[in-house]
Amino acid sequence: MRKLLVLFTIIISTVSFSQELNCTVTVVAQQTGNDNNVVFRTLEKQLTEFINNTKWTNKTFGQQERINCSMVINVNGYDNDNFSGTIQVAASRPVYNSTYSSPTYFFNDKNFNFQYLEFQNLVFNPTQFESNLISVLSFHVYMILGMDADSFDLEGGSEYFKQAQTISNYSQQLNGQGWKLEDGLQSRFALIDNLLSPTFKEIRSTMYTYHREGLDIMSNDTKKGKEQIIKSISELQKVHSSRPNSFLMRVFFDTKANEVMDILSGGPSVNIVNAVDTLNKIAPMHSQKWRNIKF
Repeated sequence: MRKLLVLFTIIISTVSFSQELNCTVTVVAQQTGNDNNVVFRTLEKQLTEFINNTKWTNKTFGQQERINCSMVINVNGYDNDNFSGTIQVAASRPVYNSTYSSPTYFFNDKNFNFQYLEFQNLVFNPTQFESNLISVLSFHVYMILGMDADSFDLEGGSEYFKQAQTISNYSQQLNGQGWKLEDGLQSRFALIDNLLSPTFKEIRSTMYTYHREGLDIMSNDTKKGKEQIIKSISELQKVHSSRPNSFLMRVFFDTKANEVMDILSGGPSVNIVNAVDTLNKIAPMHSQKWRNIKF
């Protein structure tokens, strides 16, 4: 009985205190010409443990609720403890009553310069700058959390996006790129600034309606789910009208374009002529995919 009680306690503790993310971190260093250097494997291991073992929210996530995500760091140069490269971040969420996972966030961050000493202590501080390495990783963690929450509740990710903005603000003290207004229209600063702006509110509401009122009902009513997805995409015309070819719209469709193409090409027959016209108008960068949609 005592052994059973201990086992039960361990199981409950594991479930109650599971962290939020199930993240795979990969460090690729082929461009350095010295990708066998042990520092890259150490970095990969430390970052994996840091992201998966840090408690990012005050909420309890069950083991099965952890968000699946990945970060691929491409190091193209390093000098002692100074590294330069890019980081590609992706995340997905499960679709109700299916084995399918829908992409919620995809971002190729090209401004990733950081300092790293092998085996250095990695600690996240929500209100204080620690290092550019910690700031960039934690910024994208909160983007993942925010996008995931927005897909389940209308504007459910606000608290996470505000934390991402806080990280962006206190990281401006650094000379690293991507944190300031002058760093351009495709920076981390621009991403979170746009996301929290009322000008782009339809992108956030579309995240909710697309997933909860579209994808999540397809197991019960595929046709209705498909129609709701088309309806949710049509709402993005409001953003396009005020801010044509916006960076945030590009991020949305970089994440969802392949899925939208597959959904509109398959399943029950519905009128998608207007939907394809809309897609060509608001997301011309993916016009090849829209041409592949089968009517």
